Parts: sequence; structure tokens; C-alpha cells
Amino acid sequence: MMPISDEVNYLNLQNLEKASCISALTLAYQSLGVVYGDLSTSPLYVYKTTFSGKLRVHEDDEEIYGVLSFIFWTFTLIALCKYIIIVMSADDNGEGGTFALYSLLCRHARLSVLPNQQDSDKKLSSYATEGSADTWDSAFLKSFAEKHQKFRNILLIFVLLGTCMAIGDGIFTPAISVLSAVSGVKIKASELHENYVVVISCVILVVLFYIQHHGTSRVAFLFAPIVIAWLLCISSIGMYNIIRWNPHIYQALSPIYMLKFLKETGWEGWVSLGGVVLSITGVETMFAVLGHFSALSIKVAFIFLVYPCLILAYLEPVFWPVFIVATLAAVVGSQAVISATFSIVSQCCALHCFPRVKIVHTSSKIYGQIYIPEINWILMCLCLIVTIVLRDTNRIGHAYGLSVTSVMFITTCLMTLVMVIVWKQKAVVAASFLVIFGSIELLYLSAVFFKVLDGGWISLLLSWTIMATMFIWNYGSLKKHQFDLENKVSMDRILASGPSLGIVRVPGIGLIYTNLVTGIPAIFGHFVTNLPAFHQVLVFVCVKSVQVPYISEKERFLVTRIYPEDYGMYRCVIRYGYKDLQQENYDFENRLVSEIVNFIETEGENEPTLRMQICTCSGNSDDEAVDESVHILRAREAGMAYILGHSYARAKKSSSIFKKVAINVIYAFLSRNTRRPEVVLNVPPTSLLEVGMIYYV
Repeated sequence: MMPISDEVNYLNLQNLEKASCISALTLAYQSLGVVYGDLSTSPLYVYKTTFSGKLRVHEDDEEIYGVLSFIFWTFTLIALCKYIIIVMSADDNGEGGTFALYSLLCRHARLSVLPNQQDSDKKLSSYATEGSADTWDSAFLKSFAEKHQKFRNILLIFVLLGTCMAIGDGIFTPAISVLSAVSGVKIKASELHENYVVVISCVILVVLFYIQHHGTSRVAFLFAPIVIAWLLCISSIGMYNIIRWNPHIYQALSPIYMLKFLKETGWEGWVSLGGVVLSITGVETMFAVLGHFSALSIKVAFIFLVYPCLILAYLEPVFWPVFIVATLAAVVGSQAVISATFSIVSQCCALHCFPRVKIVHTSSKIYGQIYIPEINWILMCLCLIVTIVLRDTNRIGHAYGLSVTSVMFITTCLMTLVMVIVWKQKAVVAASFLVIFGSIELLYLSAVFFKVLDGGWISLLLSWTIMATMFIWNYGSLKKHQFDLENKVSMDRILASGPSLGIVRVPGIGLIYTNLVTGIPAIFGHFVTNLPAFHQVLVFVCVKSVQVPYISEKERFLVTRIYPEDYGMYRCVIRYGYKDLQQENYDFENRLVSEIVNFIETEGENEPTLRMQICTCSGNSDDEAVDESVHILRAREAGMAYILGHSYARAKKSSSIFKKVAINVIYAFLSRNTRRPEVVLNVPPTSLLEVGMIYYV
């Protein structure tokens, strides 16, 4: 017989495995309502877009078999093999998407262009760069990246381009999905004018964006049955059509039909591949929202339901099977990509690649589900413009295909670097991945580029406009940080000249916000020169981003002493990951004071040598720590003041016209019309002091 203790352990292990399975199945169910709406609604417009234009004259069995063969192998190789099997394994602490891959690369090689990175950041529990030793290939790539600043800048632009294309998906997905579903009405009411279809689509889009402020957490369980009903509907109709009308359709799975299709249709067939690529719209979104669920749950839902249902649907073209379900499924598909857009913009803001916006946390249980009002209404307006101006799913599909294919190719390139630098694979293995999947995506990319004049130009216009905005904001932010570094002031000089300046110390705690993790910012010298008084306790606060998705609360604050304790000066670096929300649920002032007091009381334990150097008076160090802590608490009772710099960037007179326009016009406009730092930092207006400065770049 099994001992009682072993039996208990065995039962506990079984319970844990059972709970884990239930959790994975629950998440898989939820993922259907958030992740797979976009991918599942692609049958609404794939065949229609593919057989548009002159290819309509070739719409017979051979050509349909050829298109089906392209769809099957594209869906299998890209969606299943590339994303589900390989890319899903390249998560960053459970997070996916373009920035997650970039974050992995930045931690394992010096690729980051973020300022204020410290050696202490590498001690964070989520930093995790341990692994096998560098190979010759990974060491070579790291060395090359460290030596060439241009390579790092090009990589950042490459990542930003992929990000902008992904944001473009948030514009085109609602437009094409809803318009395609509503167009199904014309099957039963052929006399219905196109204007009515557009109006109905616009009304649905307005409602869709209006409900976004409720958050995805409230509708995940509601949306999942809709997607399941849609998948079962199209797969059942597809299966019925196969059995009833075309039982030999399975022959189309042979790759030979792809060659026959291109041979028979020639140029028009090759260009029509821009419609075929729409069959895998949503695969990048599937990776981008990985952090909301888990890799296992997404894989289970895809392999056991999404993949077989969509293959059955594509085996027999299904046009508008059920109007109501199709429309609801289109709305669900739009919800997924809109939520992904919110996450992408939030990450960009954290990494200083997007102007400051308001970020609302919509779920108290699922971290990362957010709502951004400004982005929501901008997306709505752009969706309405695209729907009204283009009015045709074919032209919207051309723009959509260009965005989707570009993002997938950029992901393939980043994954190639991840394989070498992070996974320590041989260059041959990474090159094979790039050649196999990159060649497929380049084939489709070349096809959709020939549709630029027929709607694809909108994708290029939107993505390049967004990327220019992001790059200029990032450039202006980095130049401001560079100015702060070059113009740090000497605290010794300020304190030495105190009597001549008439400097006095006033009761209370002064919080001086700065971008610097070392040194005294120029705004403090400017402040003291014009108002020669500062608080008895000064805390230089630096809020910065680290190239990890999340940072635990116990590691968020990093407190150090700037001068001996008699000066009452400290530095507090507050660290956030690119998925963290920089809006605290707790009382920031009390938390900050608590962290400083805790630092004072444990300083002697952590750094005894430094403690002996700092202490200038005799006596018990524990008593001194108590006295200093009491001093901090009394200063807290006297009040706290927030001192922020209000900087105005100006291009130098010798700068080029492009730089003057970028800094003096665009960056200045964005600085004036985005959320101000004090709002983002949740600074009380009654305690705010602003120090105005002009800096030239």
C-alpha cells in the first residue's frame, strides 16, 4: 500500500493538475472572445477581395482550387507553424508583440536607446537574462550592435514601423469587418443602395467605439459564444457543401494547384495574392495580446477549434451564411484589434515613443486591460473616414493586406535576431527561419504593393504619419535628456554660495522631478537662482521606464542618499515596466516617505562601509537613524511641494530646415496638446511649482 503522506501528496498533485487544466480551458474559452474574432471573420472578405478586378473572369474550379491551396498552406505555415509553434515561445515574461521581442533583444544586447538605464536594473527579478553562454554568432551580433549606433537607430525605426502598421490594423479591421458583414444585406435586398450600407456600417462602428470605455473584461465571456457560434456556423455550412456539392475539394490541398493557378492567371493571379493574405489577418494580434491570457490557452483554442473550423470554411467558399451572427462576429473581431492597439500605444508611451495620453485601467482582476480615450476616438474617426471614402471592401482590403503583411515580416526579422541573441541558436537555423517564412511574406508583400494606388496608399500614409510623430517625439525626448545631462549643476557650488544668494531652508519636503538618475538637474539651479530657498528635505524623483514588462511593487522604488544626512537630500528612482500603468492606487506621498524612512533604517545594514564614511558625528548609528527618520516625518507633516520643469525645446539657428520644423513646430505642438507631466504623475495642483526653461537642440 501507498503510505498516507505519499497518497496525500499524490492527491494534491492531481488537484493541482486538474486546476491547471481547468484554468487553461477557461482562458482558452475567453481567448475566443478577445483574440480570435479578427482571424475568424476573415472568410467574410478573403474570396471577395481575391477574385476582384480582372480575376473575376478566371473564377472557375481550377482557379478556386489554386486560391484554396494558397489559403491552406499560408494559414498552416504562417498561423500554425510560425506563430503558434515558434513565435509564441518568444514571450517576454508572458508578454507578446513587437515591443516584447524588442525588449528581449535590448536586455540581452545593448540595443536600447532608452535613457537612464542603470546597472541596478539588471538585478530586477523580471530582467532575467540568464541562460547558456554566448555562441560565436550571438557574440558577433552583440558586438556589432554595440559598436554601431546607426544599427540601433535603424532597428528602432524598424520596430516603430511595425508598431505603426499594427496600429493601422486597428483602423482597417473594424472598417472591413463591419462593412463586409453589413454588405451581406444586399444578397437578400439587391435594390438596397450602397449609401445605406455605408450608413449602417458607420452606425455600428460608432456604437462599437462608444462601448470601449467599459473594457474588454466585461464582454470577454459574452463575446466568446458569438465567435464559437460563428465558427461552428461557417464550418458546418462548409462541411455540408463539401459533402453535398464537391466531395473532391480536398484535392485542392495539393501545392500543385498553386503553380497551376499562377500559370493560368499570370500577372492578375500574382497580384490577387494580396487578397489571399487576408486569410491570416489577426495572427499578429494573437501574439500581441498574449499577456492577457497564456500561450497554452491560445494554442489550445487555435489547434482544437479555430484552425479546423476555418479550414472547413475555406474548403467551400461561404458567403454571408447568417447575417446577424456575421455582423456580431465582425464586431468581436474589431474588439480584439482595438484592445491590442490600446496595449501597443501604452507600451510606446512608456518607452517615450508616443506622446502622453490618458490610460484607464478597466479591470481590477486582469492586469493590462486598458482603455485610452484619445486613441479610441481617433481610431473611430479614422475608421469612419476609411469606410466613407473607400466604401469598398476590396480597396480597404488592399490597405489592410499591406499593414498585415508588413507587420508579419517585421516580426520574422526580429524573431531571427531573437533566435541568435536570446536563444543562442546557430546563424544557420535563424537564417532558415528567415528564408522559409520571410520568403512567403515577401511574396505577399510584393503582391499588395501593386495595389498601393487602389487603396493601399492609405495604409502607407497612416503608418508613415504615425511613425513620423512617434520618431519626432522620441527624438525630442532624447534631446531633452541629453540637454539635462550636459547641463547638470554642482550642488557644492550652490551650497557654498548660499550666504551670497541668501539661500534658506524652509519646512517641508520638496519633490524635484527630473529625468536624471545621477547628478542635479539644471531646473534646480534655475529655481534656486530665482527663488533662493528650498525645503529642509529634498527628494530628487526620477520616474523612468525599464525594458521589462512589469516590475513588482517591492522593487519599484530605489532610494539613495545624495549628500551626508545633515543636508537632507535623497534621490528616489521609481521604475516601471513597459506594461505597467504609471498611476498608483496607493497614496504616493506616504509610500515615498515610507520608502525613504525604510532606506534610512536599513542603510547601515546594507552598506556598512558607506555608512561609516557618511556619519560625521560620534554616537550610536541606530540613534542617528531614528533621529533622521523623525526629521523626515516632521517634514512630511509640514507639507510637500512638487517642483517640475516646464521646458520649451528650440532648434538651434544653425539647424537644418527639417530639424527646425520637427522641433519648433511638430514637437512643440505635441508638447502643448498632449497630457502634461503633472497630470500623468497625478501631482496635486495646489502643491505644484513649475520652473520654466528653454533648451536648444
